[in-house]
Amino acid sequence: MQERNYDVLVIGAGAAGMAAALKVAEEGLKTAIVDREPFLGGILPQCIHNGFGVHLFKEELTGPEFAERFIQDVVKSDIDIYLNTTATSMAVHQPVKQVNLCSSEHGVFRINARAIVLAMGCRERNRGNLGIPGTRPAGIFTAGLAQRLINIDGYMPGKRVVIVGSGDIGLIMARRLTWTGAEVLAVVEILPYPSGITRNIVQCLNDFNIPLYLSHIITKIEGKERVEAVEITPLENGAPNYTKTFKVECDTLLFSVGLIPENELTQSAGIKINPETGGPLVDTRLMTSAEGVFACGNVLHVHDLVDWVSDEAQRCGKELINFLQGKTEKIEQGKVIAGANLKYVLPNRYRLGEKNRFSMRSLIVRDKATLVVRQGEKTIRQFTLRHVKPAEMFHVELKQEDLNDLVSNGELLPIEFSLS
Repeated sequence: MQERNYDVLVIGAGAAGMAAALKVAEEGLKTAIVDREPFLGGILPQCIHNGFGVHLFKEELTGPEFAERFIQDVVKSDIDIYLNTTATSMAVHQPVKQVNLCSSEHGVFRINARAIVLAMGCRERNRGNLGIPGTRPAGIFTAGLAQRLINIDGYMPGKRVVIVGSGDIGLIMARRLTWTGAEVLAVVEILPYPSGITRNIVQCLNDFNIPLYLSHIITKIEGKERVEAVEITPLENGAPNYTKTFKVECDTLLFSVGLIPENELTQSAGIKINPETGGPLVDTRLMTSAEGVFACGNVLHVHDLVDWVSDEAQRCGKELINFLQGKTEKIEQGKVIAGANLKYVLPNRYRLGEKNRFSMRSLIVRDKATLVVRQGEKTIRQFTLRHVKPAEMFHVELKQEDLNDLVSNGELLPIEFSLS
């Protein structure tokens, strides 16, 4: 098998992969980036709506415009780019990592690298994850696939559409389909509150008078060759009330029911997975349980804004550089616990002597929430948050002085975050 050697291999050429690759290449490290798609940018080229770049570039961009800012720099750099290339397996629990790849251009080959960045992004849940009864006709898509069909391939997925789930992709597609001439008849959400961010609820549903059915589920799909109708049932006290079931005639059903970090390759390499996020367990360096293998972006945890993906990837690149230079070899790290009303807190460790930044998601919807960081009975820091909801990730920072006095018998004590 042909072998190629690099300092750093980045798997995935979306927002996270490009940002991380650029950061490590700036340091003069020999870097390669691989992606199974025929183009750089990941999912961004099909996201033609605006709302990107507000935090990172201080201006509002479309997805392709945001991607182009990084693509131009990647193409101009010394980074070796392998497109139409799929990583099939990794051997990572050794000083020199080995990744086997296959490509229409390069055939089957291997890359040896001193360090790896996992940046494979995430994928959508589909009908199979929900187990909805009914027939299996044509006209059933994930929202992301429908977005690609319209924005990249130029195909109209349908004319009379029902959307399952109020995630951001589904909301954006409700608006996109309406603009394209389709009629979006309903958005059906199992939760008692929307799953997408407030901006998208207002701009994509309210502005177009598209009905949103909260605490409702799809209980049946009808149709032989093509979707003909769906049955919608309200939930009362957590159970379906079939006496109030109603039918909506449609020819298309889109699923926007959540995203799953793409970690089949990660798991097959024996890297530990965080059950709360579906991504790898990482320490303060964003390094996984395999030394020298880092993770960032949606493969680590699903973000609501691409700006946070790129920001996290740039930090990941800095940490990788410090690791290869031996600057973080002996750092001490303490455990981080996600307590009451929090789905997760990342990274899963903290370290002394510097500022620590944490990302997390709420399990509750609340105005004027209080986030408390404790060590045992001692309150380390308290934050007042204007509004929290599961759809919106938020970040906090602990200062160097906040983490003093956390050593006992030579070990760092665990800290816990809780929300009320």
